[in-house]
Amino acid sequence: MARRRHHDTARTNVPSQRQLRVGELVRHALADMLARGEVHDPVIEGHLITVPEVQMTADLRLATIYVVPLGGHDSDAVLAALERNKRFLRGEIAHLVNLKFAPEIRFRLEERFDEAERIEKLLRTPAVRRDLDPKTDEEN
Repeated sequence: MARRRHHDTARTNVPSQRQLRVGELVRHALADMLARGEVHDPVIEGHLITVPEVQMTADLRLATIYVVPLGGHDSDAVLAALERNKRFLRGEIAHLVNLKFAPEIRFRLEERFDEAERIEKLLRTPAVRRDLDPKTDEEN
């Protein structure tokens, strides 16, 4: 009888502890570089960029880096600037994070904050507030 491994994450798409740990190391390394102004690009220097999450593939060879410019302004320009400086950033990450291979990096805009704001606005609409108000339930 074949034994099944309980920690098989390929089917469930749950990141392993190692993926999470390496993702956090990459996130901290990149956030520190951006905070110190080590990337000499006028677009990047002119924006405060938040790195809320880095997702690593199971083999740790690809890092998807989610970024948000402060206020959400010029997000396309910031993303293009990060893409232009991808080679430099990958090299610096390789020096700061001790891995067997330097991961390929790709940048994506973090959209969860926009989605949360959309839901918050929706919850503040009069129709939803009326449905959520407990006083209207007691009157009926």
